[in-house]
Amino acid sequence: MRRPTVTAALATASLLLAAGCSPGGDGSPGERKATGAEGVKPPSANGSSAPAAAAAPAEGSVRVERTVATKLKSPWGLVPLPGGDLLVSSRDTGKIVRVGAEDGKQTELGTVPGVAAAGEGGLLGLALSPDYASDHMVYAYFTTDSDNRIARMPYDEKKPAGRRLGAPSTVFRGIPKGSNHNGGRIAFGPDGMLYAGTGESGRRDLAQDEKSFGGKVLRMTPDGRPAKGNPRPDSVVYSLGHRNVQGLAWDADKRLWASEFGQDTWDELNLVEPGKNYGWPVVEGKSDKSGYVPPVEQWKTSEASPSGLAYAKGSLWMAGLRGERLWRVPLDDARPAAGPQSFLEKEYGRLRTVVPADDGALWLMTSNTDGRGDPTDEDDRILRLKIS
Repeated sequence: MRRPTVTAALATASLLLAAGCSPGGDGSPGERKATGAEGVKPPSANGSSAPAAAAAPAEGSVRVERTVATKLKSPWGLVPLPGGDLLVSSRDTGKIVRVGAEDGKQTELGTVPGVAAAGEGGLLGLALSPDYASDHMVYAYFTTDSDNRIARMPYDEKKPAGRRLGAPSTVFRGIPKGSNHNGGRIAFGPDGMLYAGTGESGRRDLAQDEKSFGGKVLRMTPDGRPAKGNPRPDSVVYSLGHRNVQGLAWDADKRLWASEFGQDTWDELNLVEPGKNYGWPVVEGKSDKSGYVPPVEQWKTSEASPSGLAYAKGSLWMAGLRGERLWRVPLDDARPAAGPQSFLEKEYGRLRTVVPADDGALWLMTSNTDGRGDPTDEDDRILRLKIS
């Protein structure tokens, strides 16, 4: 029981590589679609030239140090601020709140305009600008009446609570929306580029459509332009053939990993490389079908239904919604060092987001008030985990 408290062009480009608010989408300044390449090349398939990290131990451990915050409403995205406090997005209300890392105090920044919450859509992932120390920009991925998009807005801590978010500017728009499969995770990679995991919005064919932004991992500059080194210089599409990506993380060697919802059979953990095709809807889970990259690990959908993904202590940590557990995948270079290990099974319900802390701990956020969970009076909550 839960504790009551407490394709060809892409493939060719991949070989050569070797290894982002305007609710109406009216094209106002600051909006970007796929025009012009800027930025730097992505990390290579094997990361950097530095020696690979040592293999993680086959077994790890998890201990809940404390409950940081309770009674959050439909939380989805979580990002640490400099100094340790946390920003949390509310999918259904469109609000962003600041949570004190020590005392759990919740202070509202404001509401993101244009959010149209319905089904699995709403205010989803958050990220801080790589230049946050100087520009104080917060990025958000959210659903509107017409699409999913990414916008950025300044955060002014000196303004009154509820009025601390400045006017948003759209960074990237035109990601397909649906009642389900909206993806939503965003993160800046070690190359300083903005990555986004999207869903195919329930339209399977979009995942294999190179011109669609649905069912993809996208890579763009901070202002929403195609990043230098992408498979196609005029496109933000980085990889295709995904069903619903909600977790992104980089390991110590700068390799990109993604957690992905399957349909009825297999959920996936994928090692994402530029221009590669991960198979959906042709294949689900591991397959030797030519032209598609199989997942590194897979789970029955009842055991995972993964959302957030983090890297810490040599392992990938994956939050499970339907599975109601935290999965650990120890790494040995780009391979699992041992089989997946689960923790906290059925103790806290649905788990949405996991994020590394600066000191090697993990922040873990539940998702029991999303309409599919069984919330207690304390839900939703953020936990601080000590791991090994």
